[in-house]
Amino acid sequence: MQDTVKTLLLRLLLPLLACLLCASARADVWQIEIDGPIGPAIADYSIRALEAAAAADAELVLLRIDTPGGLDSAMREMIQSILASEVPVVAWVAPSGARAASAGTYLMYAAHVAAMAPGTNLGAATPVQIGSPGLPGGDKSAGDEDAAAPASAMEKKIVNDAVAYIRSLAQLRGRNGDWAETAVRQGASLSASDALEANVIDLIAASRAELLAALDGREVQVNDHSVTLATSGLAVHLQEMDWRSEFLAVITNPNVAYLLMLVGFYGLVLEFYNPGVGVPGVVGAVCLLLALYAFQVLPVSYVGLGLIGLGIGLMIAEASMPSFGVLGLGGIVAFVMGSVMLMDTQLPAYQIALPLILAVAACSAALFCVALGLVIRARRRALVSGLEHLLGSVVEVEVMRAGQPYIRLDGELWRAASDEPLQARDKVSVDAFDNLVVSVHKTRGE
Repeated sequence: MQDTVKTLLLRLLLPLLACLLCASARADVWQIEIDGPIGPAIADYSIRALEAAAAADAELVLLRIDTPGGLDSAMREMIQSILASEVPVVAWVAPSGARAASAGTYLMYAAHVAAMAPGTNLGAATPVQIGSPGLPGGDKSAGDEDAAAPASAMEKKIVNDAVAYIRSLAQLRGRNGDWAETAVRQGASLSASDALEANVIDLIAASRAELLAALDGREVQVNDHSVTLATSGLAVHLQEMDWRSEFLAVITNPNVAYLLMLVGFYGLVLEFYNPGVGVPGVVGAVCLLLALYAFQVLPVSYVGLGLIGLGIGLMIAEASMPSFGVLGLGGIVAFVMGSVMLMDTQLPAYQIALPLILAVAACSAALFCVALGLVIRARRRALVSGLEHLLGSVVEVEVMRAGQPYIRLDGELWRAASDEPLQARDKVSVDAFDNLVVSVHKTRGE
């Protein structure tokens, strides 16, 4: 009887255990969120998320995109990671109202499957000049066709390189390369339905569930082999940005990096002026190192950085050796010009806010004026050290020793010398000091 019960229990439990094991081994869909400008933080987060998805044997990576564009270096790192991925990557522009402009268009062409939600758009992929303004003139993100013709050899090289890059992605994924070139050269854009009709994307899906249903059974080419997607009933794992990527996103914000740099500069200056305190020096060194790390991954103009350093140096020099405002005024001008030039790109998301620059410049000028006023006031103040402050003092001859008069100044006895004979209790005025002898003259009257 017991054997029969055990047999029945095993027959009931074994299928259940098999189902649980299959469920635990079933691959998930890993969703990566790309919201906002593409920069070092987004690239780091996306690359590590793709690696984690591959390690977890995920069935699919869903790249949800809503971006106005971003830095070329960060975009290329992400594309290299997508092309090397062993897990199929689906780029999906969503929700309605989102866009995959500029760098986002390149990501769409690099993905194994490109999808868009209704009411979205992509395009405007003309590269923005890094290093000199106006490539190739006009606002490419707005699709300004009048600004499409590059003017210099360098601009032509940059545009042609971008065209070749996006055409290679189009050929790899079997998408419309002619329109991709138009998007780069003329800043063209397309809506979701127009993109599907022009063979720029593969499908339109209004929701994630609709997208996964449309992907089920679809065959994609992943590196050198074909993969048939099985997305029906898969769970979706949202890979959120971890603390490292969030911290990187904060310090690589141009405004934050700019403030960190200034805190670093001023902290070290205060430590050099008041050595021994330690707090300003430690805080300044940490902030300056964080700022330098941020500048390493941001498009920074070293001319602008040098002008900022020169401006701060000139304002400090003005406070130390007043030059009637010449050094201070030059320092403020150099500081503002360097701050404006610091970010060497036309991307609005990576520009330092002008109100922040003006506010910092005004605060620096105010500190410089306060320091200059304190220096001038200190120079006009009566001397309280050395022997000069004793000149003109009126004292009495305190004692006569061997015919030599002695007077007391600041609690010390000094030998006095005068052209007139002196006696004890005579009132004398101090005229000069000659080594240890004080030249005096006798005062008369009240």
